[in-house]
Amino acid sequence: MPAKDQDTARRRALVTGAAGGLGREVAIQLARRNCVVAVTDINGEGLAETIGRIGETGSESESIVSDFTSEGAPEAAVEKVVARWGGIDILVNNAGYGVIEPFLDATYKAWTRTLALNVTALAMACKAAGRVMREQRSGRIINITSPGSRMALPDYTAYTASKAGVDSITRAAAVALAPYGVLVNSLAPGMMDTEMQRSTEVDLARANGRDDLQAFLDERTRRIPLGRRAEISEVAEAVVWLCLDAPRYMTAERLNMSGGLDKD
Repeated sequence: MPAKDQDTARRRALVTGAAGGLGREVAIQLARRNCVVAVTDINGEGLAETIGRIGETGSESESIVSDFTSEGAPEAAVEKVVARWGGIDILVNNAGYGVIEPFLDATYKAWTRTLALNVTALAMACKAAGRVMREQRSGRIINITSPGSRMALPDYTAYTASKAGVDSITRAAAVALAPYGVLVNSLAPGMMDTEMQRSTEVDLARANGRDDLQAFLDERTRRIPLGRRAEISEVAEAVVWLCLDAPRYMTAERLNMSGGLDKD
């Protein structure tokens, strides 16, 4: 059995959007830190791969294939975690959706879908986990936001608006749960090499009439003060730090990890 860090008491975690990318890496790193981890996503095939990777750490896991935009789905996922392990100590709201649409061509369908997953589902997951954590008088919730929530980006306004909503929910949930010792924070990662990032940039290049995709990507990378894109693993390390190691007096905070792109 692979060795795990022994500095962390057994924690019970739920990670959403864990079929790949950042969500998968967060789940694996939590498992390495002696957490039992439930993972959820609409992509069952991707979840199966994540579960296999968690199994390599020797940790327990639970796969929950679910469409979080369905009413009651976030609450049901939290209930499964509680039924399996008797409570929930960590919630990482990583699931997200975004589409490139110039503002004047925006569609009701894209806005509705984006807000349903990025805002409503996230809020319901916070509520459901928060109720359990309130009774435990402990717990940590981490919401994945975006530097875009503070920027004027007319080609994907639905996404950036939804992430501004995540920032607001994070602050409200933090205040609501503070009397019970529950911490709620967010993390804003910069550009990473994930499937969602890649597809977004392909569409963004097309929307801006850019035929040379690599030149377009290089230009975007040069905007980052650190001069490179984030590794998925290093962003996951920051999420896990918020889950396990951040001071117990830290709540309602937004941790910026954009390589200096978001300087506010």
